[in-house]
Amino acid sequence: MMLLDLSWWELALAILVVIVGTIIQSAVGFGLALIAAPVLLLIDRNLVPGPLIAAALFQVIWMAYKNRHAIDFSHFKAALLGRMIGTPPAALLMGTISVIAFDLIFAAMVLIAVAISLVHTSIKATPRNIFFATAVSGFMSTISSIGGPPVALVYQNTSGPELRGNLAMLFTMGCVISLIALTIIGRFHVHDLLYSLFLIVGVVIGVLCSGPFKRLIDKQSARPWMLGLCTLSAFLVLARALLVLF
Repeated sequence: MMLLDLSWWELALAILVVIVGTIIQSAVGFGLALIAAPVLLLIDRNLVPGPLIAAALFQVIWMAYKNRHAIDFSHFKAALLGRMIGTPPAALLMGTISVIAFDLIFAAMVLIAVAISLVHTSIKATPRNIFFATAVSGFMSTISSIGGPPVALVYQNTSGPELRGNLAMLFTMGCVISLIALTIIGRFHVHDLLYSLFLIVGVVIGVLCSGPFKRLIDKQSARPWMLGLCTLSAFLVLARALLVLF
């Protein structure tokens, strides 16, 4: 039986991978898109980037509210400016840059960012760093829905609640801007919204199951988890590019 061009098993797999990504993002601060996007792309290209970004918006609004006490709103202007600069070029490139080319560039950029963070462990969430991180994040997110690693690296030395709260605030703003840009260029329609509604089912289930994982992260440093997820995202999109290439 088919639903929105997906078989039931494809729909179930899509929801399952969103559940896993949501649990990780609820605990660490990001991870939904970087875990789910490569798999969703293999299931049906229509699931990314618009539907996944719309589903992620539901989660980051909830996370921002739950961690509102730890959000530093003084970074909002720098983040907004960075996102506004990074998103339009990505929207213009949609449909012109090959999937393989972007995946290779993305993987290289993330691995370089992780290497820099390992060498420079004192990276701080300054307005300047946030501006550049959100600009890169806006570009990546609009094209592939994976925009977490650049911003997460800036917050690598913060506590669990600070990491989750500030990333959620930045992602909420970023998701809205990316969806507006995708709508303007005709890459997010009512049909895409229907896809996102089914992905939101996975988000809701993941949020409800995330409590124990959040408590675990709060008792430990979030930095190793964050760096590990960044590295994982790079290898996932690299694998995706190689699958398409070969």
